[in-house]
Amino acid sequence: VQLVESGGDSVEAGGSLRLSCAASGYTVRTSNMGWFRQVTGKEREGLAGIGRDGRTFYADSVQGRFSISRNYGRTTNYLDMKNLKPEDTAMYLCAAATGVVPSRLLLDATQYTIWGQGTQVTVS
Repeated sequence: VQLVESGGDSVEAGGSLRLSCAASGYTVRTSNMGWFRQVTGKEREGLAGIGRDGRTFYADSVQGRFSISRNYGRTTNYLDMKNLKPEDTAMYLCAAATGVVPSRLLLDATQYTIWGQGTQVTVS
């Protein structure tokens, strides 16, 4: 069971990126998926989550700029980011959680048991 993120890059402010999270040996069909970011010395921040039923939830800091989605086979989920800002610079991680997770908890890292290694996003 493995989650592998990709798509991180260095971009200028105002730019866009699409991050991907591929599930290997694991199906996200029955899982809730979330995207988080981590800056050294700071707490892990929940950004976006998508429930098993497709409902989505976003942090205020990224609402309207970031969008979470998944492919038809539900083996990969994505985080589309636009209008990136220098403060978006971080390591971005995806995670999976089984069971029922209320919308308000989709951004709670403690709900998630499987994590990827992360992909770096740098905005200058």
